[in-house]
Amino acid sequence: MILITGVGLPFELPRAYPGLIASRVNHEQAKLAAIASRIGTCERRWIAVVTGANKGIGLEICRQLLEKGIMVVLTARDEARGKAAVSKLQDGGAKDVVFHQLDVADPVSIASLKTFIHCQFQKLDILVNNAGVSGIELDVEALSGFNNNKETHLESFVPVMIQQYEKAKECININFYGTKRMCKAFIPLLRLSQSPRIVNLTSIYGKLQVIPSETIKTELRDADNLTEGRLDNIISSFLNDFRTNNVLKDTWPTDLSAYKVSKVAVAAYTRILARKHEEMCINCVHPGYVITDITWNTGKLTVEEGAKGPVMLALLPDGGPSGQFYFQTTLSSFE
Repeated sequence: MILITGVGLPFELPRAYPGLIASRVNHEQAKLAAIASRIGTCERRWIAVVTGANKGIGLEICRQLLEKGIMVVLTARDEARGKAAVSKLQDGGAKDVVFHQLDVADPVSIASLKTFIHCQFQKLDILVNNAGVSGIELDVEALSGFNNNKETHLESFVPVMIQQYEKAKECININFYGTKRMCKAFIPLLRLSQSPRIVNLTSIYGKLQVIPSETIKTELRDADNLTEGRLDNIISSFLNDFRTNNVLKDTWPTDLSAYKVSKVAVAAYTRILARKHEEMCINCVHPGYVITDITWNTGKLTVEEGAKGPVMLALLPDGGPSGQFYFQTTLSSFE
């Protein structure tokens, strides 16, 4: 087995890892001629990758980018759903959109997409990290007689939430480390763009105010000195406390714990990345409380409204802000 570290949680991959990538790449290469005949040359076009894009905000981000003339690679973990999403966009008149399978928790899947983008487009202009999960389950029996209060967002579901370690670990792995893996993999291709953009989807729960510990907040707000290694250590500490049932109310959020910590980590990582890559526009955005699966369709905003902020940041003019937190389309703070 090959052990991959340095991108968050360690992963064991079979020794056939290079062969797995080659197999997937060969499969994708067979598609290139057909795709090229549909989309034409993209040398002067902006190319965007959107993760978790088969539905909800991700799908709407794709639609709005397509309206702006961007070539979009729509990605999703489930191939059938991803292809259905592309068909839906094409039925609406979109032409410059293709699907590629992607699981942000799987380094092999990410490598396959990277090779596809490199072979087909030779660069990447826009990366929108939208894929995410809630990290909890709902008590279905308790939910049947439960009425939530939309004014208090997801926290109104606390009485019927079930938080388990495996779900928490998955949430951190997808929401934070998935974003981190994608950024690390695609920065070399983004460097080949004249106007590289990274947009990381976070949440209102991605603000530092959700972290009770003043010590942890102080570290996370120190944008000039916070490192990836220290951020990883903070996340590891949270997961260890969660695993040992030691999520104390004066240290970590006790409800929606993994989701909140993952989104705070995404916001912090955005600042670290922007500091390292001053030539790029790298920002994070809370899209609003949107009617999607992750809010159990209790949101107040439509997906059209929720996609506006991410799309605005994806299309920022050169020299635009970087390392910032946006509340929908408005510049906000990390606090």
